Amino acid sequence: MSSTATDHIVSHAAGAVLWRAAGPTASDIEVAVVHRPRYDDWSLPKGHLDPGETAPVAAVRELEEETGHSAVLGAFLKRVEYRIARGRKAVDYFSARVSGDVRSGFTPNEEVDELRWCTPPEAKGLLSYESDSEVLDLQTALPQQRTTLLLVRHAKAGKREHWAGDDDLRPLSDAGERQASALREMLATFGPDRVVSAPLLRCVQTVQGVAEDIGTEVAHETALSERSHAADPDAAVRRIVEIAADGGTPVVCSQGGVIPHVVETLAARGGVPLPATKRDGVAAKKGSLWQLTFDGRGRLVGANYLPSALPTPLPA
Repeated sequence: MSSTATDHIVSHAAGAVLWRAAGPTASDIEVAVVHRPRYDDWSLPKGHLDPGETAPVAAVRELEEETGHSAVLGAFLKRVEYRIARGRKAVDYFSARVSGDVRSGFTPNEEVDELRWCTPPEAKGLLSYESDSEVLDLQTALPQQRTTLLLVRHAKAGKREHWAGDDDLRPLSDAGERQASALREMLATFGPDRVVSAPLLRCVQTVQGVAEDIGTEVAHETALSERSHAADPDAAVRRIVEIAADGGTPVVCSQGGVIPHVVETLAARGGVPLPATKRDGVAAKKGSLWQLTFDGRGRLVGANYLPSALPTPLPA
């Protein structure tokens, strides 16, 4: 069947299940539900992406604008699509934990005139849309112990044939520097706590800014390089699982010859369906990111692909 104009995504938004701790165990949480006077409905906080904005950055911005709270993103939950007059609208939803003072922030405004903190069952009874309830169900189904691992392919570094020196020392190009800067902003929304990279200059440079932002050094890991992968294809898989098992929110930078195998292998082991990103396999474009969610045993339970944080194609 041929596609029509109304089949295309013409509007892109992002939102989250914003939650805060409400008891002694990890399952004791409250979630934020907002009332929008324009529609007279109760919904999860969300809003449209600004031009050139990524879904994670938009989600955090919209959460602060609508609820008054800063937040740290966690697992990707779901993309909801529905038809509007001009085509289709897509809304990407994340899990998001309140950061900072949870008692301050909300001020009624034109978009949102009321915010309620509810238990998940209370929120389901309040939400106006079934799609929001389904997103909330995915939040409550997340494992209580989980790790968000951010697997990055290094940014653009020019063409290999134009570099006369050691290829391991080939630096980012100007376009790659811009990609790395945009990645730095997007990765910050997840609250990373450590940074690991293949020991190639272009990989380290891609995530150096993230390490500087959190006051740490980039740890080098040879198993993440294509050279190591050629000798032992599963070495990177084992190392990724080990890093995830340590918990927290690690940023890991590797190469295009490694990432597809890692993602495919982990997804097959965990029974995780991968988003359709590329006809001939798993996508891993330069400057892109796989957001991988693991349970406490190091098993993959969710995967989300985020293309380059820059919206337009760049020269190498």
